[in-house]
Amino acid sequence: MDIYETLTSDIKINMAFGYPGPEPFQHKKISELSHKFINQEGEAVLQYSPATGLSYVKETVKNFLINKGIKINDEEELILTPGGTSSIYYTFFSLLNNKDFIITESPTFVGALNTIRFIKANILPIDIDIDGINVYALEEKLKQAIENRKKVKAIYLNPTAHNPTGVIMSDERRKHLIEIANKYDLLIIEDDPYGFFVFDTDKRFTSLKTLDTEGRVIYMGTFSKILAPGLRLGYIVANKAITDAIESLITMTAINPSTLSQFIAMYAIKEGVVDETIENARKVYRKKRDVLIEALEEYMPKGSEWYKPKGGLFAFVYLPKGVDTTEMLPTAINKGVAYVPGRNFFADGSGGNAMRINFSYPSIDKLREGIKIIGETAKEMMKH
Repeated sequence: MDIYETLTSDIKINMAFGYPGPEPFQHKKISELSHKFINQEGEAVLQYSPATGLSYVKETVKNFLINKGIKINDEEELILTPGGTSSIYYTFFSLLNNKDFIITESPTFVGALNTIRFIKANILPIDIDIDGINVYALEEKLKQAIENRKKVKAIYLNPTAHNPTGVIMSDERRKHLIEIANKYDLLIIEDDPYGFFVFDTDKRFTSLKTLDTEGRVIYMGTFSKILAPGLRLGYIVANKAITDAIESLITMTAINPSTLSQFIAMYAIKEGVVDETIENARKVYRKKRDVLIEALEEYMPKGSEWYKPKGGLFAFVYLPKGVDTTEMLPTAINKGVAYVPGRNFFADGSGGNAMRINFSYPSIDKLREGIKIIGETAKEMMKH
């Protein structure tokens, strides 16, 4: 079964995809500010925009990020894109070809893996642990690649509230990674859709972009999680040579990110709706995370393992070896529950006993029920 078809199925408890929960949505306030600015701005709201977004919208987003601690240098540019996944697509297509190698976390975001495969570039996966990507293993694999005359161009990672595990890369490792990139002349692609959702501290972890001293970090984020996914609006911060290349791709494919979405995002930032959404989401998702962990501890078969998510929308659960979550999925769906099998997140196809579970979207009652069903299904599989 193709997991990407499950959203069109009638599934009672869908924990498969990265849907934000409905609770933080500010639909009434978005409706009110949209009515207000459409009357104020007139036809500009409904017209085409420049390929990388309207200048005054970009300036608003840039100031928003700076106020959140993201450093943006004078020689760098912020551009808008038609969503976070589009940002990955455009960035990879601008940088990589089929002779290039790119380092990724293992596991990592399935959308990034699929884009790299589509380009036919080569993947060097590096294991992660509770503190994020293993930078020591990364440097060793990098040295081996260079010795074998492999052209390693970039490192792609999701360091804060990692997808799919929810771990957060330590500050020490972040600094070490920047040192490695400087030493070996590599770009770093920092994908940060979940960095605003850290649960157990009010501290916002220092982004790789902020630690960057040589303009090596390409930083990307999205309004999908901090405002509304239906807007399909993302952003990239990088040096102008890279953003110029991305601009050409946007022009050829999407023409421009939605003008209406740009105005919604701009006014939502200015009127505090984005900040309110973020704060509401942190509270709701933390509570759901705690419920998830309690349910996993109660219902998962003995020998199951997981990291307690420190942020984000997901948990990554390893069932006992011998349980194949891809084979188990149709049975779970028949019982009304969907998840994403772990193999999708590994470049080498490992992770057969793992699964990604989204805890942000289901209600608390459905979250408990869904984990109970998954646990019961796994135990049934272990008997055969």
